[in-house]
Amino acid sequence: MARRPQICVVGSSNVDLIARVPRFPRPGETLEGRSFHIGYGGKGANQAVMAAKLGARVTMVTRVGRDAFGDGLVRNFTQHGIDTTHVHVDEERSSGVAPILVDDAAENEIVIVPGANHGLSPDDVRRAVAALQAADVVIGQLEVPIAATLEAFRAARTAGVRTILNPAPAAPLSDDLLALTDLCVPNEAEAELLTGRSVAGVDAAAAAAGALRARGARTVIITLGRRGSLLVDADGPHHVPAIPVEAVDATGAGDAFIGSLAVFLAEGHTAREAARRASAVAALSVTALGAQGAFPDRAAADAFLVARGMT
Repeated sequence: MARRPQICVVGSSNVDLIARVPRFPRPGETLEGRSFHIGYGGKGANQAVMAAKLGARVTMVTRVGRDAFGDGLVRNFTQHGIDTTHVHVDEERSSGVAPILVDDAAENEIVIVPGANHGLSPDDVRRAVAALQAADVVIGQLEVPIAATLEAFRAARTAGVRTILNPAPAAPLSDDLLALTDLCVPNEAEAELLTGRSVAGVDAAAAAAGALRARGARTVIITLGRRGSLLVDADGPHHVPAIPVEAVDATGAGDAFIGSLAVFLAEGHTAREAARRASAVAALSVTALGAQGAFPDRAAADAFLVARGMT
């Protein structure tokens, strides 16, 4: 049996409070929703669960509050087989929450209340250095302090471990962090905010990706929603077409892409092939409601890849 990929995620954990609505309310308007449910999320946690569902051994480095939401987050990690050794309980902050509205067009609006996520520190990361340096891929985002992500990427680079940065939500990035980033994966809006450039077309997206590469990122993948994604590396731009599906809910699609990208890279695929496969997994994830609950397991992902002639 092939060795299971090892992924270490340094990032956020939230409880998602999801309401289905016919449309987004206008300012000051009260709108009756269609349904409500509670799920587990946070970009870091979502990416960790996606990687675990594809069969990877995953370690999560995060903080939760000492509250019912925190207990649920830890229990959810455990149920997905994720190592919680470095899930720290914050004694001062509540667990992070994310109220989410999803409309009838499967678009979403999200508000993040970070809570304990803002307490994740470089010291927390240093305590996880063995897990970071034993990984095949380390993933970071911007829902926790950048200092923690920078510490993680420094540890990864020292050990020659590949890094994926999901710069979300968009925030100013230091050249030091980008120089430690093997793959930088923003969406369209994040790429525009990070570079000050439009990504309205593939050529414009390539220029924005080039600007991030010029600052140190080795490879940039800009996810373009229904237009797929654009990968730019030393060999130039490469467009990965989207896979058409009947979308139900786009929540977590970007996290499905990144979590699966990490796994496919760890399994030895090239960045272009890994992005192609990750695009398929992300497409499959939007055909059901929610984030983690909609992420496919390995059997479902492999069957979808076979059905689309992608193996």
